[in-house]
Amino acid sequence: MTLVRSGRPEDADLGSLRQRTIELEAALKERDAEITRARSDLAAFRIRYRQDVGLLHEQLDELERAIAEAELGEMSKRLDEERDGTTTSADRRQPEPSSRYTSDAVRRLFRDVAKTIHPDLARDEVTRDRRHALMVEANRAYALGDEERLRRVLDAWERSPEAVQGSDPEAERSRLVRRIAQLEEQMDACAGELAQLHGSPLWKLKVMVDEAAARGKDLVADMVRRLQRDIMAARNRLDAMQWNP
Repeated sequence: MTLVRSGRPEDADLGSLRQRTIELEAALKERDAEITRARSDLAAFRIRYRQDVGLLHEQLDELERAIAEAELGEMSKRLDEERDGTTTSADRRQPEPSSRYTSDAVRRLFRDVAKTIHPDLARDEVTRDRRHALMVEANRAYALGDEERLRRVLDAWERSPEAVQGSDPEAERSRLVRRIAQLEEQMDACAGELAQLHGSPLWKLKVMVDEAAARGKDLVADMVRRLQRDIMAARNRLDAMQWNP
């Protein structure tokens, strides 16, 4: 479903705003389903590729490393370094980051956020769920001592349709306008996520495999056969280098 953004929702009548909200909610549901399918398809392909091709790549990489070590004498060099007691794992250990402490400003801001968005203040289940999600985010920000993140949580609530009080037409209009803006932001986020999925190297490989399969060709099987030949050639080469008459 493709939707054209409304020009100025605040200028539309209530009926048009309600219709626009329904259309966007349906489109967002469809886009969420599309993302779920894409993730599922990509996860299934990743498992297949890992099992059929990835493990063979690892075998070939290991053989090529062994060949390089044999050619350059790295194995004996490493043994000498270990005997000399050079760099240990303890020496390479990075210092632990210093812990962060929650400031008084963050504590005060968190109390303000909690008073404003606490789920117990909800009038209905939809609003309660929204408040609960924001409260979870606020708790995370507080645990990290992240004042900026807390301010973003408060701002997200203040811009939300649930924050509008009243039941008169003007209040309903304000809620609908905010809901439309919220849905359009979510649609943009979904479009970005879908583009990121479709732009990943693994997805592009999956598309190539699927297109080849439609022509009756199994690209993954071809990769497996090539890798198996390369592994056999590398193993033979390594055996020849390590053979002592």
